[in-house]
Amino acid sequence: MRITQNMLSANMLKNLTNSYENMGKYQDQLATGKRINRPSDDPVVAMKGISYRNNLQEVEQFKRNFSEAYNWNENSDSSLDKATQALQRIRELTVQASNDTYDASQRDGIKQEITQLKEQLVQIANTKFGDKYLFNGTDTTEQPVDLTTTPPTVSTNNNPVKIELSKGVYIQVNADPSKVFTLDNSTTPPSGLFGDIDNLINKLSDPNSTGDDINAELGKLDGHLQNVTDARSELGARMNRIQLMENRVDEQEVIANKVMSDNEDADIEKVITNLKAEESVQRAALSVGARIIQPSLMDFLR
Repeated sequence: MRITQNMLSANMLKNLTNSYENMGKYQDQLATGKRINRPSDDPVVAMKGISYRNNLQEVEQFKRNFSEAYNWNENSDSSLDKATQALQRIRELTVQASNDTYDASQRDGIKQEITQLKEQLVQIANTKFGDKYLFNGTDTTEQPVDLTTTPPTVSTNNNPVKIELSKGVYIQVNADPSKVFTLDNSTTPPSGLFGDIDNLINKLSDPNSTGDDINAELGKLDGHLQNVTDARSELGARMNRIQLMENRVDEQEVIANKVMSDNEDADIEKVITNLKAEESVQRAALSVGARIIQPSLMDFLR
């Protein structure tokens, strides 16, 4: 085959173009730190990258869910702690009032304080976290306790609020309000937490009530205190599990980042070496080209 000047020039331009393309590819890798910058660079790596990125986004969503779970647990536990303090104070006042030496004015003072503590318990039962009620099961938009209506109402919604904290694993994050903040209007007199406190207040208002009558309420108060303690124990147990799951998800995040980095990130040392080698090739190609096309038509005619 006869080699012409035109063929030499075309080959030189093609080789220079390829060299520039390779240098451009290495420059992109250095600038972005990624081995590929478009799916066509390596379709297999691109497909794996999409899968790994989805896994990482899933893990990051679980980490955000942990914040929500902690907020539910910690706010519920804090509220129940305040409920415990209020009930313990009511119990102390009941023990005092069961002393038959207290006169009517002293009993009235105790009744006033217990009435305020009952209102405090109502406020605790209606605690909101953001715009959600903590103690109304899954019906988080409705106030669970309203003692101003006739008859007074206390929600019995005990459906658990669950949050997905790992793939397919849902953990309850709320306390069961039906075991703590209760009112049963079907009995005479009404029972449950608020019914029993009302009965205690009525006995303190009744001048015919004896110390034994008031003392009989202590057993009911102890039962309600135990219910609050049990609810806090359940919250604590779930909190421990949530912490263990969070540690596991943290490890999954590290692994997911490493796998994605191994798949996509450029080996900087290797890229720089390739770029320097390509620069040498490109200089050599330019040098050879300059020698090949240097004799022009005018040079030949001279």
